[in-house]
Amino acid sequence: MAQLPAALEELIQELSRLPSVGPKTAQRLAFHILRADRGRAEALARAIVDVKTRIGYCERCWNIAEGDLCAICLSTRRDAALVCVVESPLDVLAIERTAEFQGLYHVLHGVISPIDGVGPDDIHVPDLLERVRAGDVREVIVATDADIEGEATAVYLSRALGALGVTVTRPAHGLPVGGDLEYADELTLARALSGRRAF
Repeated sequence: MAQLPAALEELIQELSRLPSVGPKTAQRLAFHILRADRGRAEALARAIVDVKTRIGYCERCWNIAEGDLCAICLSTRRDAALVCVVESPLDVLAIERTAEFQGLYHVLHGVISPIDGVGPDDIHVPDLLERVRAGDVREVIVATDADIEGEATAVYLSRALGALGVTVTRPAHGLPVGGDLEYADELTLARALSGRRAF
């Protein structure tokens, strides 16, 4: 096998550390960057450095932010009494795409997972509890994933927030729009039935 120049090998190595990028994809990306004109490659390098320099986390909700607070927390049009708890900033983007939610967010940056040694204090649970204690939050929507860790986190938050006297809700889980009943698994179908609502 031909030996690649050290700089190209290093680029392939770094690209392969990205999520969902295996060795072959990393190699294709590296060769694409090599073929691109110098201006495009420098623009990519600048964009990576800029994102690491200019982007941080919101001091209130832990979403991505270019300043102390994110654009959502800065908005005067949002309902500050309604807070949606999510696992990651990507979840914020997914909910925002629906254009249905007009409250604020709280990003945990993980879930409670005793098997991985992650407890409530290792994610932004204490910040959430403090935020609820300090403000006039009337409802917290716990929108963690419907997997084991997400459910465990939701149960923990439900108990902790319930003790503070705030209403705690969870998004409905069930059948996708356009889905056929015959293809739904038992758990999804059971959740859809138990989460049913009136017409």
